Amino acid sequence: MLVTPIYIICSPSPQVGKTLIARIMSEFLLLKHGTALSIDVNLNEPSLLDYLPNITETADLIDTYSKMQLMDPLVIHDRVPKVIDLGFHAFDEFFKMCEEIGFMKETVRRYVAPMILFVSGAERISLRGYEMLRRRIPAESLVTIHNEFVLRGGLSEAMDGERILRIAALPPFLNRYIDRLGFSFTGYLRNEKDWSTELHQWIRQNYNMFRDLDASVMLRTPFRFRGTDIDSLRYTRAT
Repeated sequence: MLVTPIYIICSPSPQVGKTLIARIMSEFLLLKHGTALSIDVNLNEPSLLDYLPNITETADLIDTYSKMQLMDPLVIHDRVPKVIDLGFHAFDEFFKMCEEIGFMKETVRRYVAPMILFVSGAERISLRGYEMLRRRIPAESLVTIHNEFVLRGGLSEAMDGERILRIAALPPFLNRYIDRLGFSFTGYLRNEKDWSTELHQWIRQNYNMFRDLDASVMLRTPFRFRGTDIDSLRYTRAT
């Protein structure tokens, strides 16, 4: 039976590229499934809401009501894939809440599959956050993201396991280009006819990785990051 996937993109460290990864994942899911919901739990500007206003809602964890407003839709098996851009300020509180309400166990019962995409940073707080998640989150639901533009020295040994997504570093001028508020990854793939450009290849590579991950989550099978290609997706769906 197909499940409803939830991708929680998080880090206790600021400035590690979380929102960028949430943007790419959100656009990919919208392209693949024709629908997606992104939830912005972030204090920074620009935020996910600024980039993808048509599919993004905001949330916070300031009180019990706001916490329930965030969590209630996440346990509904509605076949709408979801992406949470979890700000570093909310990292500890969010996972403390998840443990208190038994979120991971409840999702299994309701055919919802949360995946924690932990974006590694260079600070010690990043390693402490990762170790906390390893104690609380089932191994099959935890993936480390190595953003090579931010973390050029490589992952720490404790994080450098098998379940890793590596986001290749772009040159600074391309990084600034994709940071523009009007930029769309899927739109670029549709409109740029030269598939040999570095940015075209970079987007395709990331979409392929997310395609493998999403397929494995939907069916709850082991995933791999080679042997598939985004070319088979139809670029006719609107973002």
